[in-house]
Amino acid sequence: MSERPPGVRPIGAPGHMGVDYEERVDFARLRDYRLARAKESVRASGCGAFLLFDFYNIRYTTQTWIGGALGDKMIRYALVFADRDPVLWDFGSAVKHHKLYSRWLPDENWRPGFLGFRGAVAPEAGLMRDAVTEIKSLLAEAGVAGEPLGLDIVEPPFLFELQNQGITVRDAQQSMLDARVIKSPDEIMLLNQAAAMVDGVYQDIVEALKPGVRENEIVALANKRLYELGSDQVEAVNAISGERCNPHPHNFTDRIIRPGDQAFFDIIHSFNGYRTCYYRTLSVGSATQVQHDAYKQAREWMDAAIDAIKPGVSSDVVARVLPKAQDFGFESEMAAFGLQFAHGLGLGLHERPIISRLNSLENPLELQAGMVFAMETYCPAADGISAARIEEEVVVTDYGTEILTKFPAQDLFIANKY
Repeated sequence: MSERPPGVRPIGAPGHMGVDYEERVDFARLRDYRLARAKESVRASGCGAFLLFDFYNIRYTTQTWIGGALGDKMIRYALVFADRDPVLWDFGSAVKHHKLYSRWLPDENWRPGFLGFRGAVAPEAGLMRDAVTEIKSLLAEAGVAGEPLGLDIVEPPFLFELQNQGITVRDAQQSMLDARVIKSPDEIMLLNQAAAMVDGVYQDIVEALKPGVRENEIVALANKRLYELGSDQVEAVNAISGERCNPHPHNFTDRIIRPGDQAFFDIIHSFNGYRTCYYRTLSVGSATQVQHDAYKQAREWMDAAIDAIKPGVSSDVVARVLPKAQDFGFESEMAAFGLQFAHGLGLGLHERPIISRLNSLENPLELQAGMVFAMETYCPAADGISAARIEEEVVVTDYGTEILTKFPAQDLFIANKY
C-alpha cells in the first residue's frame, strides 16, 4: 500500500444504513454515474444502441437486480441508448414491483418479457421473434434503426433472429467493460464495505478452524455469517486444506481438517452488488518450516506486484514481476492461469483489468486511478502437498494504491496455536 498523502482520508466502510449525520453512499449519485458512463460508451461505439443480456450490465444501466434462479436465465434484457432512458424487459411479474419501487425510469420503460428459459421454450414458439420485432420498433422510434446494434452476450437463436430481421450486430461487451472499469467513490465505498464483512468472517473462521472440523462446515459458517452481515449474494466460498492445497482444486469438499494442515479460503460475495474475491491462508495449530517458506514466497510475490502498481503504469510492468509458470511447477502460462494474476472487481467478479503473464505482456493496458482489482499469488510448498494462497483487493489511487482487504496476511497466520 502506498503512503497516503497528508490530509487524505482512508476509504470509508461506514455501515449499511443511510443516516442524517454522515455522508455515506449516495445511491442516486451512483445510478447517475453508471448510466452516464454507459451512455457515453454507446456514443463512442458507433452503435445506435446496446442490447444487454449480461446481468451485471443490466444492473449497471437500469439499477435493477434479480439474482438466484432467475439471474442467469437470459430472460432479462435492456436496450440502452445514448440520449434517452433505458428500456428493460424484466421477468414478467417483476415489472409491477419495479414500477412501484424503482422510480428512476418512466413506467412505460419497464416491460414484461420472457424468451424461454435458455431454450426450455423452443424458438419456434415465436417469443424471440416477437421480442426482436418490438426492439426494432424502438430503434426506429429513436431514429437509429439503420445503425448497428451493440450486443454483449446472447443465445444463438436470438442472434439468428436479429440477423433474420435485418439488424446488424456489433460487440458491446468490450464497450461496457470499459465503461465499468473506473469506479466512482460510491462504488469503491461499497467494495470496501463488502471487504469489511469478509474481514469479520475470517475472524470467525480462525476461531472455528480446529482439527475435526470439515471444509464444508467452514463454508456453511461463512455463508451464514455473510448473510447475517447483510450480503445480498454469496457467490462462492472455497475451503481447501491439507493435501488438497497442492495442486489447487478451486472447490471445497467434506474433508476433515487435521492438526498441522495448511488451509486456504476464498470468499466471494456481494454487498449491494459489489463483490469480493478474498483469499487467506491459515495453518491449523502449528506450521512447518516449509509451510512458512511457501507463505513467505507468496507474500514476496504479492508485495512486489503491489509495489509496481501506480496510475499511468502499463499492466505488463506488473505482470513481469509475477513469477513465471515454470517457477512454481507449471509447463506454461495457460496451465498456470488463475494462480498469479489480478482481475477487476465491481458488479462482476472478473472485470477489467486482467493482469497476468498470459495476456498482459503482449496486450497491456494503462492502469488508472479508480480501477479496483484483486491481486492473487500462490506458492506450493516443498512438502508436495501444502501451499500458500494470498489475495489482496487493490484500489488504484492518484498517489498509488489502497488495500481494502484488512485481515492480517503479512505472515502466515496460525489458528488456535498449540
